[in-house]
Amino acid sequence: MVDLALSEAQEIIKRTAHDFVEREFPAPLAIEVNESEKGFSPELWRKMADLGWVGMILPEAYGGTGSSFVDMAVIFQELGWAALPSPLLSSGVLCGLTISEGGTEQQKKRLLPSIAKGQRILALALTEPDYGWGPETVKLTAKAKNGKFVLNGTKRYIPDVHIADQCICVARTSQGADPQEGITLFLVDKSAQGLSCRDMSAGAQIGEKLNELAFDSVEVDHSAVIGEVDKGWQVLSPVLEKATPVLCAYMVGGIQRAWEMAVSYINTREAFGRTIGSFERIQDHVIEIVNALDSARWTTYEALWKIDEQKPGITKSVTLAKIVSSEGYRKAVDLTSRIHGAAGVDTRFVLYQYIKKSRSFYHYLGGPMALRKRMAHLLFND
Repeated sequence: MVDLALSEAQEIIKRTAHDFVEREFPAPLAIEVNESEKGFSPELWRKMADLGWVGMILPEAYGGTGSSFVDMAVIFQELGWAALPSPLLSSGVLCGLTISEGGTEQQKKRLLPSIAKGQRILALALTEPDYGWGPETVKLTAKAKNGKFVLNGTKRYIPDVHIADQCICVARTSQGADPQEGITLFLVDKSAQGLSCRDMSAGAQIGEKLNELAFDSVEVDHSAVIGEVDKGWQVLSPVLEKATPVLCAYMVGGIQRAWEMAVSYINTREAFGRTIGSFERIQDHVIEIVNALDSARWTTYEALWKIDEQKPGITKSVTLAKIVSSEGYRKAVDLTSRIHGAAGVDTRFVLYQYIKKSRSFYHYLGGPMALRKRMAHLLFND
């Protein structure tokens, strides 16, 4: 039997992170920061970097601490509990790992220390108008010309790029029978000529701050290539797999907070002369939230454990964790909103921030529908 309980050291990390978010990011500030134009607090970002969180899973040789993925997930769970927005997943996990695993020695030495310190923020530009997380959806082109590459196309629904210094752009450099071939990763400066960034939120307030990146003949040098030309998917795919359960841990924290809000409310709100927690239908809602929490927590930490220990079945476990966490987070916040009645849909109530995040992260790094197809393929071909 596998013991997925946190170690003593990880419990200390968890308590430290919880104390931090409880002290530094109370509910009123969560609403203020999430609803701000950038949805980001530079001050909190500096404090997180000072705590070593940004470079947590990056190699010690390049300024990180080389911690485990479970250690990193413990931090993300507490960030999710507080609904704290930051570019930690984009910069410290997705882009940091991509450079760590695919970059040249020169790129690692130049980029990773500043990423680990939070001084340089990166965002991953993968998804396009034909939304999806597989290589077949990558249509943005990069053509070799006069010793450089020229990028043309559009990336959409990109979080954190509006506050980033650079992005890692996933582009197609050649066509072939296998969509995994012909993909190249480029490090692109936000200030590059021909590159424009547009906020896609448009006041909708339905999730995280998402952006469109338009590449109009953006030129990059060969030195901007991360990994090999045409072999970028081989670098990116395992990074996406490792980052997915870290995101799931954030959602686990959100479900935990939804459950706490629900329990607190049903034990204080009265109707017909008694607390609403005594009503059977309300109890059913809370039980469903608990089921969602336990399912998301244990599938997530099993996937993380397999990644850290390099156990068989990583892809299946990661896929299951994302399906369960995505659906569980959305279900939990919806039930908590239902329990709160009219207050549950009040945008001035902090629960609203969790509702928004549950919608954004439902599809991020792969939605349940696409992942169920992947799981069926994995099981059928086992």
